[in-house]
Amino acid sequence: MSSLEAMRAVLDLSRWAPSGDNTQPWRFEIIGPHEVVVHGHDTRDHCVYDLQGEASQVSLGALLETMSIAASTQGWTMGATRRVGMPEHQPTFDIHFTPGSIEPSPLAGSITVRSVQRRPMGTQRLTPQQKAELVQSVGEQFNVEWLEDLGARWRTAWLMFHNAKLRLTMPEAYEVHRSIIEWNASQSIDRVPDRALGVDAMTLKMMRFAMASWERVQFFNRFLAGSLAPRLQMDFLPSLACGAHLIIKAKRAPDGIDDFVAAGRAVQRFWLTATKLGLWQQPEMTPLIFSRYARQGVRFSEQASSIELARQLSKTVTELVGPAAETAVWMGRLGTGSAPECRSVRRPLDSLMFSTPDSD
Repeated sequence: MSSLEAMRAVLDLSRWAPSGDNTQPWRFEIIGPHEVVVHGHDTRDHCVYDLQGEASQVSLGALLETMSIAASTQGWTMGATRRVGMPEHQPTFDIHFTPGSIEPSPLAGSITVRSVQRRPMGTQRLTPQQKAELVQSVGEQFNVEWLEDLGARWRTAWLMFHNAKLRLTMPEAYEVHRSIIEWNASQSIDRVPDRALGVDAMTLKMMRFAMASWERVQFFNRFLAGSLAPRLQMDFLPSLACGAHLIIKAKRAPDGIDDFVAAGRAVQRFWLTATKLGLWQQPEMTPLIFSRYARQGVRFSEQASSIELARQLSKTVTELVGPAAETAVWMGRLGTGSAPECRSVRRPLDSLMFSTPDSD
């Protein structure tokens, strides 16, 4: 296999890294036999969940970790350097691969298997051995807090239930959801297929009808309790039906691109390790995002009621995870069960190659 073929094989595996709502905020530019530039971008201009670019930075960290693991399948090691001076919304990384003969990472086989499971999972607790391996995976700069007994899962379920009200009743989130759901789909290369949302067929039909316009959403929410069924099926019940909720915390509060990229790398190691152990995960990031907005005074909505809901959520998050909530970089739920039947896939590699406007 030539260096170019090996490079493409690495990138083809790397593109399976997770990203918020399957946005894949990266493009690849091969500039040498063992050199690639990753052109990142964030979604702050159109996504209420990424107004400061931090969610996309975590995704880029997950990509870099995936690239490093993918490189090991070719016997290569990887170095990554962020370019200084690039606009904050366009983080750019110079990647250099060094040929060698290292063994493939034991996580490599989980890259394409890893997926989001939004449906109920098994409720058996994680074993001490599983938890120890997961804690070790995040590295020395992070630790993992578990919310696993019935009381903790119950409190988390109510947090997610109230958080879902915020997500489903604000116009800024409606615009995001409308753009990222692919209807009548079991798979999607650049969005989330509706059949992977975790709701029954009747609720899915109601959601599709309501989401045709914001006016319909408002009518359903005001007169028909339109958000109740989705909140129960997508948030409350799955929060109870899992082995544990988890929070990954940094040793200090993240501050800037490099910290969130490092968090993304730790998150991907954790997620791939969970997959290797036969566990599924669903991210639960929006409570942390809205809590951060509330603490920092970010005006994320024109609705005063949404701002107030976020303040209440921030208090609930602090009550749930303690004063170290400011250091939390990831939240999710884990459990056993069958693989998701429907999932997001990825854009073909050629569509993820970097091109300038003049070359389009």
